[in-house]
Amino acid sequence: MELPGKRELREQILHQMDGRTSYVSDKDVYREIDKAILRSSHGGYGTLSEKEELRRQMFYSIRGFDVLEKYLGDSSISEIMVIGASRIFVEQNGKIRRIEEHFSEEGDVYRLIEQIVAPTNRMVNEACPIVDSRLPDGSRVHIVLPPVSLEGPVITIRKFLKGGMTIEKLLAFEEFPEKLTGILSALVKSRYNILISGATNSGKSSLLNALAEYIGKRERVITIEDSAELQLFHVENLVRLETRNANMEGENEITMQDLIKASLRMRPDRIIVGEVRGAEAMSMLQALSTGHSGSVSSIHANSCRDALRRLETMVLMGMDMPLAAIQGLIASSVDILIHLGRLTTGKRKILEICEIKDYSRAEYDIRTLFQYKAGQTESLEMTGKLFHTEKLKSYGQYENYCEAVRLFCEEKREG
Repeated sequence: MELPGKRELREQILHQMDGRTSYVSDKDVYREIDKAILRSSHGGYGTLSEKEELRRQMFYSIRGFDVLEKYLGDSSISEIMVIGASRIFVEQNGKIRRIEEHFSEEGDVYRLIEQIVAPTNRMVNEACPIVDSRLPDGSRVHIVLPPVSLEGPVITIRKFLKGGMTIEKLLAFEEFPEKLTGILSALVKSRYNILISGATNSGKSSLLNALAEYIGKRERVITIEDSAELQLFHVENLVRLETRNANMEGENEITMQDLIKASLRMRPDRIIVGEVRGAEAMSMLQALSTGHSGSVSSIHANSCRDALRRLETMVLMGMDMPLAAIQGLIASSVDILIHLGRLTTGKRKILEICEIKDYSRAEYDIRTLFQYKAGQTESLEMTGKLFHTEKLKSYGQYENYCEAVRLFCEEKREG
């Protein structure tokens, strides 16, 4: 419920504070709100609970995230979508619905956008109307302004769980069977290069973040992202790198490709590229093929095989080289493919895990290790054995992997 006169009251408060909301404490903001309410007609308005609601709304509109505040604090909501001032949608427990609340005017949406991008040194305006940013808790924000957006300012917030995504939380969400954790753990610890694929909102970033749990806490890890969102709390020697948009003169842009090249001079044990989207794919593959194994990255694709085709296309975006050479580089750089998807129920699942066994005659030899079977059982089934076990043996994980596979198959037989 939005109480009457909210906009006028807020303008009075901002005037009293000379617009310096970023430089005063929460306590001082509340003090100015209380003074303004007493001076206004709201001083004798309604019940105590209504006055407290007005006070809360004022604070959230000045210091917080306005009408979005309570939804950002709701752990059952994973995504918030703002379309102009009048339409707000949320994704709750896998289902999208429209909420009753809305912004008072479009200016409030623009003020919120400024508040979001300012701490991350991002710039968004009519000349640069599309930007990625993040909230202080790591939640990902995508902003599109007119004239690109015909519906007014559009904000999409992908929320992150407190404490980051973990294997334990993914198991609680039933995204894959518990017995698979031993298999994934052995692959990550043995430095297999893993590429996670899936559609938008299929859980790629969540799985990537969770798999990073298996990285040794003393390994030197460099993460490279368009907008930093990975939360590798357990890694002590962690360096997080983030791209930067060009300034108003079109200069000083720092791309993913720039950051990958820079990371190679930082003595990394592992390089994690949050999401491969373009020409940086070539730099990433070159890094993986020259001794920096153990990477985990993600890509938008419809299947494991489609992920490889999209990777080829991205490399070609950055340079002109024979397709066969690109395919050979991909086959020698990527070890494991994990494909994610969403069921009709809204639940995210691992649908497929594949290994690149070989490459010859312009074809990838892909072995499917695990496949999600729909129907009555609706479960992940083992369909093939890992061919390349050299890394498992080299890092002392071969017996652990074999035991994990045995337990996985044993559980399936008992089920």
